[in-house]
Amino acid sequence: MYLARRLDKLPPYLFVGITRRIAELRARGEDIISFAIGDPDLPTPSHIIEWMCQAAHDPVNHRYPESKGLPELHQAIADWYEERFGVTLNPDKEVLPLIGSKEGIGHMALCLIDPGDIALVPDPSYPVYFMSATIAGGETYPMPLTEGNDFLPDLDIVPDKVISKAKLMWLNYPNNPTGATASLDFFGRAAHFAQEHDLAVCHDAPYTEVFFDGRKPPSFLQAPGAKEVGVEFHSLSKTYHMTGWRIGMAVGNAEMIDALFRVKSNLDSGIPQAIQRAAIEALHGSQDCIIEHNAILQQRRDKTIKVLDEIGLKARTPEASFYIWAKVPQGYTSINFTKKLLEEAGIAVTPGIGYGKEGEGYIRLSLTLPDDRLDQGIDRLAAWHRSF
Repeated sequence: MYLARRLDKLPPYLFVGITRRIAELRARGEDIISFAIGDPDLPTPSHIIEWMCQAAHDPVNHRYPESKGLPELHQAIADWYEERFGVTLNPDKEVLPLIGSKEGIGHMALCLIDPGDIALVPDPSYPVYFMSATIAGGETYPMPLTEGNDFLPDLDIVPDKVISKAKLMWLNYPNNPTGATASLDFFGRAAHFAQEHDLAVCHDAPYTEVFFDGRKPPSFLQAPGAKEVGVEFHSLSKTYHMTGWRIGMAVGNAEMIDALFRVKSNLDSGIPQAIQRAAIEALHGSQDCIIEHNAILQQRRDKTIKVLDEIGLKARTPEASFYIWAKVPQGYTSINFTKKLLEEAGIAVTPGIGYGKEGEGYIRLSLTLPDDRLDQGIDRLAAWHRSF
């Protein structure tokens, strides 16, 4: 059997290896406290679950769903964007529900990238941006995100020879893995850059509702000209703790939305309608759960940052997302420090190199573990450091 050569260009997905190693250690009876995976531990709010349960009993929802999604869901997404960001969307042409935003991100490259084309990808970043372009037969050019530039890409340093072949630019704020945020002014500059160079912009924005100290992050689509050049991917996973239900959306430029629908309609059969009904309830219902979730996450952030500071792991306090991006001690790589924490302290974190070359020298900690386990984890980290 011969496998497609494109598979040779794909490294193992980062979290698969981490999860496998944690499982091996736990199978040996070791207690591993994991700060590694960004999967909310708090449950989906009960009113959303109850709505889904009711919808699951309706035989109408037992059949194939419409590939494009329920019109009512399109409208709910448009309403939510209007209410949250002041962005007006045409529900039919500028909104597309997704089987989780990751699915749409993966398919988007098939709409925009031909073999030999370039996608501008932040470094460090969510690995799917790179992998989707590679699967589509394209190349990627890394845009470094450095602490000195507030983890924003410097668009002025992208070489002309790269820009001439570039078709797509990925952005992601609030950012995974760094926790950085972007201003509306930066989004405006990015939209202007895209217009100037005939680029499509894909902004991955699942963490806009995970914010602290009352500082609500903006949407890329709020920037002048943004809808003319790009789309924004969003998700109910982080906002309403619905990771397991797999539902998200792409919104923005009508031509890009139509292209994504044409790819999706040939590759999937849509989102189960009971889940779509639950999403409508989430978007139209009470938003108090967001405030409650963020209050819990902010307490976790503050406790974790305090201990990291005490033991000398330098980290900026994030204004949004549930990630802390911390520097490893001098003399260590992100991989060997991650292994040291796992083997000696029973603490799992994510090595920065897994997000790109510029991630070297950092580890990512996620705040998505129960409070008692987080407290045990930071206590264990402090005790390990005393013997370090």
